[in-house]
Amino acid sequence: MNIDLVKLFCSIDDFWMNFEKKWNESLLTEGKRPGKRQSFLHLSEVMTIVILFHMSGYRNFKTFYIGYVAIYLRKSFPKLPSYQRFVELKKGIPFPLYCYLQTCMGQTTGISFVDSTSIEVCHIKRVSRHKVFKSIAKKGKTSVGWFFGLKLHLIVNDKGELLNFSLSPGNVDDRTPIPALVENKITGLLFGDRGYISANLAEKLRDFNVQLITRIRSNMKNKLMPLFDKLLLRKRGIIETIIDQLKNISQIEHSRHRSPVNFVVNLFAGLIAYCHQPKKPSLNLSGSNLKSLITC
Repeated sequence: MNIDLVKLFCSIDDFWMNFEKKWNESLLTEGKRPGKRQSFLHLSEVMTIVILFHMSGYRNFKTFYIGYVAIYLRKSFPKLPSYQRFVELKKGIPFPLYCYLQTCMGQTTGISFVDSTSIEVCHIKRVSRHKVFKSIAKKGKTSVGWFFGLKLHLIVNDKGELLNFSLSPGNVDDRTPIPALVENKITGLLFGDRGYISANLAEKLRDFNVQLITRIRSNMKNKLMPLFDKLLLRKRGIIETIIDQLKNISQIEHSRHRSPVNFVVNLFAGLIAYCHQPKKPSLNLSGSNLKSLITC
């Protein structure tokens, strides 16, 4: 496991030192200090362990905690609690994880790619028996068939960095969340697949200084497109590669969640793990690489 644990913890702990005071000041306590059980393990350590799981290659968190953390990382976390207690501590980190994730996002470069992916919470045949996400998840359809769960909407730049994301029920149109994702965060060219074709959406995005570029359907009239835009549209596979890594390396999707809180923690930690990935899919749009793209 080639992970710099000290570097990861220092990044999270530096964030926590600035975040904790502001978080406590903003809590709605109604004049009373909220009661909470004291833990020997600091929440920044809890966040580190949860994110570390998504960088470890383990497929099951319980196996990772008991078989790796409790044995090989005992010196790094000398006050490590039992697995059951740690699961309870995870319930207190969704909001800090979300805020830390925002600090890990990349910067807009003027070239962005948008796509969505299904996050299944159970097999489509077990929908009638599913209870955990009964009022949250919905049936949806992708190019490979029906699913029951949520949709993750992503925008990335040409360097493979995450720029923004959102969650929606599985039956929400891919175009619906885009204006909120783009507003005050994205500028320049935004490339998407045919599922994002919409004159109304393109008009809304122009108000945010964003030009939506998609391929046309077979029943649409052809239109002229600058060569550079056309070549970049062919490179839209970068976001599909990122989604594949999020699912198969960072493990943002599995159907063993016992509560929506665990789902959110798993998703945020997986996205953070990807942001810390040293080598991301990239178009390398500089120098000779940019020249070869234009001349290909």
